[in-house]
Amino acid sequence: MEPDLLTEVILTHPRQSLGKVMLDWTPQPGNYLDLEGKTYAVLERRHRYQLKAGRYRLNKIALYVQSAARPAEKSFVEGRWVIGDASCRFNAHSELIRCAVNPEGPCDRCRYYETHM
Repeated sequence: MEPDLLTEVILTHPRQSLGKVMLDWTPQPGNYLDLEGKTYAVLERRHRYQLKAGRYRLNKIALYVQSAARPAEKSFVEGRWVIGDASCRFNAHSELIRCAVNPEGPCDRCRYYETHM
């Protein structure tokens, strides 16, 4: 991300712009962003490029987010954080969803928990 480039943060539902911010990191889908005292989950990141002097240059970045609470349970798997206990065979290994059988959690009291082989 270019350091002097504003990033527009867009709430997906209801669709509205939350404003433009300067970020010192590159949020990926599944990351959480704190903005004006609220927490949002990043769902999508879009780049817009502009042709200038025969080269494409990054012109705009938009983050599409939804309001969310940071998950209390996280596991570090293959260099990234995922929601829930990754040792369970039903865990989705995703930054956005925990699992199909108990998406709201918590994992430690889930009756469907099975150790992943």
